[in-house]
Parts: sequence; structure tokens; C-alpha cells
Amino acid sequence: MKRIIAYALPVLLLLSGTMQSASARENRKVQVAGIAFYNFENLFDTIPNNPEGRDVEFTPGGQRQWNGDKYRQKVHNLAYAISNFATRTTPLGPAIIGISEIENASVIEDVISQPELAKWKLKYVHHDSPDARGVDVSLIYNPAYFKVENVTNHRATAIPFRTRDQMCVVGLLLGQRIGVIVNHWPSRIGGQEKSEPNRVKAAELSKAIADSLWRVDPDMGVIIMGDLNDDPMDKSCAKILGAKKKPEGVEAHGFYNPWWEMLDKGIGTLAYKSAWNLFDQIIISGNLVNTKGGMDWTLFDARVLNFDFLKDTEGNRVGYPKRTYSAGSYLGGYSDHFPTEIFLRRYLEKQPR
Repeated sequence: MKRIIAYALPVLLLLSGTMQSASARENRKVQVAGIAFYNFENLFDTIPNNPEGRDVEFTPGGQRQWNGDKYRQKVHNLAYAISNFATRTTPLGPAIIGISEIENASVIEDVISQPELAKWKLKYVHHDSPDARGVDVSLIYNPAYFKVENVTNHRATAIPFRTRDQMCVVGLLLGQRIGVIVNHWPSRIGGQEKSEPNRVKAAELSKAIADSLWRVDPDMGVIIMGDLNDDPMDKSCAKILGAKKKPEGVEAHGFYNPWWEMLDKGIGTLAYKSAWNLFDQIIISGNLVNTKGGMDWTLFDARVLNFDFLKDTEGNRVGYPKRTYSAGSYLGGYSDHFPTEIFLRRYLEKQPR
């Protein structure tokens, strides 16, 4: 087991709001925690420091002519976007943010140290993957909410090329143990049908990791998140993970996918050939869906964070995510994906009888 890079201090207090209980029509105090995911779209530094030359494209002399000004703009944009994840009940933003397409730990440090985020005092866990493009997945977290216990990284050896490792972070969300599996599954290069077996194998690995967590702690809540390069109804999610479209009847060690019905309504996180996909998913275990005893974390909302400032306003991509580059031209945008976030709540008082 790999030791963690960053370790959170003991949690003393989670900011809480007050919500209305529909069943009892009573005001009951609750705690609210956000869990988000964001694909940073090729966040590389400008230094050619990869021994295999995998980062040359994102250097001043490379194809992208990636320089300090462009890098600083990208870092600022991402920090500003994350600062807007804050809500009335989560004023310090999400407890956990899974991220993908980052080159190394230093680019994460640059993002979380920006003025927009520095006040949140965020920490992170990072691991260098063998990915052929030189990008990794990582986890950013707020130590006021989440205490990291351990981290393991899992290699998809069944996939016939070098791809991203899956990062499993186990920790305490204000005392309740959860496991978060951060993913960036293989792309659709070559077409959806031809490339699907690789994502099926990635899903099998995620499911095996979840099962191993439950063998250690059957009561643990498990979250599988990431850029899955598949939609909720595709085989990897619907069949291999078994993530259901509806929350009713999902077993404790099964999964619910809150993004399926959202995509049915035409809401997505990225667009391709004038059609929306929802690849950026946060899939939760059944024991985080339905309340047991009224004191555990449970899901109560899921949102695609498609803020107006993240959208393109020109050409044939109006309303789509505003990218850093498009067709080789520098746009100075944010990412080619919208972020996603779920909200968990926990009642501080038992349901009145």
C-alpha cells in the first residue's frame, strides 16, 4: 500500500445548513458535503521534463507553443472555476474533487495556491501513472471535511497499452468512512465499438476495487468517479458496474448512476458532432443512496456545473465547453469538459416520531 502524499488534520467541524424534512415537515439540522469531478484538459507545465518526451507538445517550442502566459491563464481559469463550486451550504467548496489530465503534482499545487482557492487550504494526493500521454488522475480534498486514511493505485494490466492507473482513496468524511475510486478510462480512439473492450476492462477493475473495500469494511460508502469515456447506459457502466438508472431498490453494495436520467434530458458534460455525452460521472454505492437510521451520508442532489462562463460563445460551438485549444487555435478557455458534483447530506437529529 502506498503511503499518502498529503495527510489531513483531524476534522473538528463541518459547516452545516438547515433543510426542511418533507416527511415530518420539521426543520432538522443537516450537514452537507460536495463531491466533485473535473477533467482539467491537458494541464501541463511548460518544462520538457518527461524522459520519454511525452510532454514536448506542451512546451514553448512544441506544437502548442505552450508558454508561461498560457499556462498561468489556464491555472487561473481552473482555480476560478473551482471557486464557483461553493454553495450556500458548502461555502468552502466540495469536500473532495477528483481530477484528471494533469501532468504532475506541481500543476495541482499551482491551481490550489491561486488566490481564489488559497483560503480553502486544500490538500491533494497524486501518483504518477504510466500513461502514454503522460497524464494522471489525482484527488484534491478539503482537510476541514475529509481525513485521508490510505491510498492505493491500481494498474489496468488487462488493457494492452499504457493508460491511467485507478486511484483509490479511503478516508473519513466527518467520521464516516468512504472509498473514492478516481478514474480516467481509455478513450474512444478508433470508434466506440472498437475501443469499448478497454473500458469494460477498466470497469471490471473499478468493480474489483470496490468489492475489495467492502471485504474489509462492509459498511463503507464507495464512490466511483471520473472521465469514463462512456455514457451511463453503456456496457461498462450499466452492465459491468451494474449502476442503475433509478435509486429505488439499489442494494447496499450495488451502484446508482444519477447521471443517466440527466443525459436523457439532453444535459451533458461534453459535445461531439452536435451531440451531448456525459462521460464525467460520479457513481455511488447503494448505502449512500438510501438512509439507514437517519444518521448516515445520503445523496440528495447531482449537478452538471455548466456555468455560463465555462461555455463557448462563438462559432458552431456556442453553449459547448470552452476549450483551451480548438482545431489547433488557442482559445484561452477552461476545459473541453464541464465539471460535475453530487451533494451528500447527513441529518444531525433523528427523524421525529
